[in-house]
Amino acid sequence: MDADTPTPDGATATLTGGSTRVDSPTDRAMRRLLRLPVDGPSASPDAARRAFQTSIMVATVRCLLMYIVFPFVLPALGLASGVGPLIGIPISVVAMTAIVMSIRRFWRADHSKRWHYTVLGTVVIAFLIGLVVVDLVELLG
Repeated sequence: MDADTPTPDGATATLTGGSTRVDSPTDRAMRRLLRLPVDGPSASPDAARRAFQTSIMVATVRCLLMYIVFPFVLPALGLASGVGPLIGIPISVVAMTAIVMSIRRFWRADHSKRWHYTVLGTVVIAFLIGLVVVDLVELLG
């Protein structure tokens, strides 16, 4: 099939590294949103899984620090009261960056669960944005 040959269902077949990939219009829109070139290098499913594990680990560490270590453990030891937002905001930014990078890897790998992870990652990013807003309010107000 030639590159960008329309298929009966309206999808487009695109050659990627010698293989054929059939994208729906929503897949193409998501690839544009993620700034993934049509003929760019692909990622392996293992790389996508590792990126997913890393991004979830960063978000988990952030939650453990913000909701267990900073409010309870450190004040009980007489240390670091009120530093939560100063550390939570950068950790949230790192977590959101890791999630976006892992979503991109899922899409580059053409992983069968790329839409599932995109939804999960977007929900986690939305929660992290909410937490950053709370941290900023606490920090500034």
